[in-house]
Amino acid sequence: MFSHIDETLINALKEDLGSGDVTTAALIPEDHVSEALLVAKGDIVLAGLPFAERVFQLVDSSLIFKSLKREGSRVGKGSIIARAKGKTAGLLIAERTALNLLQRMSGIATLTNEYIEAVRGLNVAITDTRKTAPGLRFFDKYAVSMGGGMNHRYGLYDGVLIKDNHIAAAGGVGKAVKLARASAHHLLKIEVEVNNISEVKEALSAGADIIMLDNMDVDMMKKAVGVIRQKKSGVLIEASGNMNLDNIREAAETGVDLISVGALTHSAPAADLSLQIRSV
Repeated sequence: MFSHIDETLINALKEDLGSGDVTTAALIPEDHVSEALLVAKGDIVLAGLPFAERVFQLVDSSLIFKSLKREGSRVGKGSIIARAKGKTAGLLIAERTALNLLQRMSGIATLTNEYIEAVRGLNVAITDTRKTAPGLRFFDKYAVSMGGGMNHRYGLYDGVLIKDNHIAAAGGVGKAVKLARASAHHLLKIEVEVNNISEVKEALSAGADIIMLDNMDVDMMKKAVGVIRQKKSGVLIEASGNMNLDNIREAAETGVDLISVGALTHSAPAADLSLQIRSV
C-alpha cells in the first residue's frame, strides 16, 4: 500500500477515534472475538475493498479480512461482500471508517457505470474531473475507474488545461495555446476550453492537442466536431459542462471522443452498505 494512502486512512481513523472508543471500552472485553459481515443493501458496483481491508489491518493487524466479491463487479442487494474476523473491539473501531470509504467509492463506481451504460455502443469515453473531495482524489478517481470510466488529469501538474479564466488572463484562446506550447515539455498535451465556433478555429490554428467544447448545445457541438474533423485529424474532442444521464447519449452521438462529467465524483449518492457483527 502506498504511504500516502496509509496516511489518509490513518488520519481518517484518528478523526473518528480521537482519544479512544469510549463505548467499546465500556462494553467489550479485550479478548472478545467476533465475525463481521459486510453486506450490500442495494444493487451496486463495488469499489474500495482493498482500502477497507487496509483500515482493519491498521486498527489491528491480527484481524483477518476476506473479500468475497470482485472489485469492480456488480453485486445485488443482500450480497455478503466480505468477512472480517478477530477481536471485536478492533472490528468496531474500524467499522465506520471502512464503511465510509466503501460507501463513497461504491457510490461513485455505481453512478459511473450508469453513465457508461447510457452511451453503450458509441465510441466515446466517460471521464471524471478534478471535482473530488479534498484529500480523497485518489480514492474518488480509483472508484471512477472501477465503474468503467476513465481518469482525466489528476491535478494541475500532469496536463495543460487552459480554461476560461486562463484565456481571459492570457488575452485569448490562440495566445493562451501558443504560450502553453512554448513552455510545456514534449510529454504534456495542450487542452483548451472553447465556447463557440470562432474559438474552435482559433484553438486549431494555434495547435491545441485537445479541444474541450464547454457548455455547448448539441447543434453547436455537432458543428464544432465537423469543423475540427475537417481541419485537423488527431485532435481529441472533449465535451463538458452540465452533462447528466438525460443528455449524455445525445452529446455522445455528436462524435466527440470524451465526455467529462463532474457529477461522477461531486454528486454520486453513497452506496447503501452495512457491517453486521456476530459473536463466534
